[in-house]
Amino acid sequence: MSQPFTGVRVLDFTQVFAGPFGSYQLALLGADVIKIERPGGDDMRYGPPNKEWSDRGLGTGWMAINANKRNIALDLTKPEAIAIVKKLAETADVVMENFRPGVMDKLGIGYEALSKVNPRIIYAAVSGFGQTGPERTTGAYDGKIQAMSGLMSITGSQESGPTRAGFAVCDAIGGMSLAFGVASALFQRTHTGKGQLVDVAMLDSALTFMSSFVVDYTVGGHVQGPSGNRAQSRLPTADLFKVKDGHLLLAVNNDKQFIALAKAIGHPDLPNDPRFIDWPSRIENEVALRQIIEEVFSTADAATWDERLTAANVPCSRIWSLAEVVKHPQLDSRTILQKVDSPYGEVELIASGIRYAHGGAEIRRFPVMPGADTDAVLGEAGYSAEEIAAFKAAGVATSGIRAGRKS
Repeated sequence: MSQPFTGVRVLDFTQVFAGPFGSYQLALLGADVIKIERPGGDDMRYGPPNKEWSDRGLGTGWMAINANKRNIALDLTKPEAIAIVKKLAETADVVMENFRPGVMDKLGIGYEALSKVNPRIIYAAVSGFGQTGPERTTGAYDGKIQAMSGLMSITGSQESGPTRAGFAVCDAIGGMSLAFGVASALFQRTHTGKGQLVDVAMLDSALTFMSSFVVDYTVGGHVQGPSGNRAQSRLPTADLFKVKDGHLLLAVNNDKQFIALAKAIGHPDLPNDPRFIDWPSRIENEVALRQIIEEVFSTADAATWDERLTAANVPCSRIWSLAEVVKHPQLDSRTILQKVDSPYGEVELIASGIRYAHGGAEIRRFPVMPGADTDAVLGEAGYSAEEIAAFKAAGVATSGIRAGRKS
């Protein structure tokens, strides 16, 4: 069955997280993503925390975003490898990279060079600060962008101080923006016939995802500080509350929900109490309101309250661990978790968060070793077996390399 990107060929030079996350979204939806990796492999192959998989050159973080991709290993410091890239670009639809701006140009395979080889090519680059501006060549990682974008200034509490998000959120945002940029450029090409440069900056992308906070300042003049676990609504019933065995997150943001909460905790009179008659009053008397709620919450555990309140249409949740949520029956009815065979047995990986009526995301192939598809891809490009053998003898290309931990 055809998928959204069936027939689209991508040359993927990305590494670590932001770029590979973006190209993975296309690979899940049918694109022929050819990962061009250096001999020995991307550093993320060897990352923690699982030593067993890391020693195989298949670190779990790397594995999570590199399924479905074919792989060729090229030494881009060699002119012959650059010539190979240009030949592959002749029939490619997309090039994706996340080097510092200027690196691909120095190699001779930047946008200007490859667009001359193929005027229809979509060249997509993600970096910390984009291809223009005074910071364009400054190195950037997720932590730097979290700190610089203002994200950490609104995360955490007054007591904890600025707090980093629990995962590489700015990398993920940058990667998803990259995938959307490529998809948009491919659609644009259907009616212009022209290629495009897609320039994604992680800093820009982070700010777009925080647009309500940004505009709260640029228009309203308000600088948001850390608000702990409270929602952006700033309402006292959209926060974390103590229960008998831990915590429960309430997301009560309107009067209908507040009335339902009051009834569910056995205090149906709360909405008529002058202290809690409306949201300004509830904010003013937050301490008293929280005391009433938590006194009742202390009588049962989080799972019990989650069940009771959800049945009463009160938005809430206990705090789930990843080990719990991946076993939730809700996910059985979706396609977000998919199993695929590997040389080490069947494994379960994450697919796309977007579901289609037909031709949706599918994990078809376990992530492969560096150079696993070198012979096949170069053969498709028109190189003879003798030429491919010469490339390998000269160290220009490698094939079927079993990655291992670097010394």
